Amino acid sequence: MRPMPVDPTNQRAAIGSRLRAARRSQQLTIDQLAMVTDLTKGFISRIERDMTSPSVSTLVALCEVLHVNIGDLFASSDVELVTAEGAPRINLGGEGANERLLTPRRESRLQVVRSTVSPGGSGGGKLYTINSPVDVVHVLAGSITVQFSDRTLTLAAGDSLTFDGREPHNWQADLEVETELLWILAPAAWEGTV
Repeated sequence: MRPMPVDPTNQRAAIGSRLRAARRSQQLTIDQLAMVTDLTKGFISRIERDMTSPSVSTLVALCEVLHVNIGDLFASSDVELVTAEGAPRINLGGEGANERLLTPRRESRLQVVRSTVSPGGSGGGKLYTINSPVDVVHVLAGSITVQFSDRTLTLAAGDSLTFDGREPHNWQADLEVETELLWILAPAAWEGTV
């Protein structure tokens, strides 16, 4: 059986914004880039706006000056959607909390968890730690009290608290109403245990 050729997409690669970003990160103006590459400012501007496609040799010259690998211009964006309905439920040990992981399971740089907490729900009865040097809790609705070994803080809707997750802490939700929390942990604290 002969292999069947794959039909190419007729979608043109949009590399202009990546070239512009590389130029700006090098703190080069279009004028400076034009001088170094012997291209016109107008031509570079059209390339950056994806109004024209450069030849291979022009693209090589631009990439050399901008210190960009040509392949990186054509790589697809690393984007992964987690929908509200598709966010996996996780159990972080809280009481009365419905917790959903909003970042992909494989994401190790950061984890975002949305917690819907019943009135009076908490992080459990004792102070605890997590293996994450940056822990942020943002109150979307309701309120919580966060307890540390040396102080207690109350957060209302719209408030955020940033702390070291390795610091012993605990939290208690509002006793009267449902509370919505957003937890952000960097790097991911429980990679592989979710």
